[in-house]
Amino acid sequence: MKEDCPIIDAWMQHPNLEFINHPMFASLRRWMGIEKVTEEIPLEATIDAMDQANVKKGLICAWWGPQGQLISNEEVAEAVARYPDRLTGVGSVDLYRPMDAIRTLRRLVNDFGFRALRIVQWFWNLPPTDRRYYPLFAECVEQGIPVCLQVGHTGPLCPSEPGRPIPYIDQVAIDFPELKIVCGHIGYPWTTEMIAVATKHANVFIDTSAYTTRRFPQELVEFMKSNGKEKVLFGTNYPMITPAKCLEDLAGLELGEKERDFFLFRNAERIFNLGNES
Repeated sequence: MKEDCPIIDAWMQHPNLEFINHPMFASLRRWMGIEKVTEEIPLEATIDAMDQANVKKGLICAWWGPQGQLISNEEVAEAVARYPDRLTGVGSVDLYRPMDAIRTLRRLVNDFGFRALRIVQWFWNLPPTDRRYYPLFAECVEQGIPVCLQVGHTGPLCPSEPGRPIPYIDQVAIDFPELKIVCGHIGYPWTTEMIAVATKHANVFIDTSAYTTRRFPQELVEFMKSNGKEKVLFGTNYPMITPAKCLEDLAGLELGEKERDFFLFRNAERIFNLGNES
């Protein structure tokens, strides 16, 4: 990999204690081999993890669920303000308060430069075709930003149904052809469905967060090498997986230089309108 390759990570969190110790992540902590975290993780640790893998830009997201915020938009904005050349904000809002959610989203984009909205469907146990999402999808179109959703099964012990690409992502893309939809976690075990939806719709994309390159399904790798080279973005889901761990078998994908650059930074740069930020 070229040392000057400006890698962009499409899905990261800088975790606070409430987030990383939340009971719903017990299964993920078990896989990571960590116990309860007792001290706040400094932001410099996240930047250092990025540096170890030559990640130049990370899209760090807030988390909002039915019980409130786990990582607030204000925490994300503060992190971005400290490292504006390295971090870009992705907002999260309360689906149950639609007008407040729309006003919050506008403020995050217009006042703080956030570049996307993230909604993790399993957290709400609501598929993205639910009526609560649609005003926010419309606002994303008006603001010219992507919505970032989750696809595939859930690592936390929550229902996986809201993460199915078909029928849910397919229907949203039909209803909102102007909405850029970034689908995180590759869609496994419905990866073939996810590829089909991304192929069908010009506005649907896939990020590889939560999977190391060694674990990419072969059908996804073939998609990245062919008609999907402008459709797949690199992501980690840090801190669950570090960028270095995600990329340690990148050479094993046998991507050409052009396909590798699309995957590592060009697609994210275009879809999130990062311009010269990376």
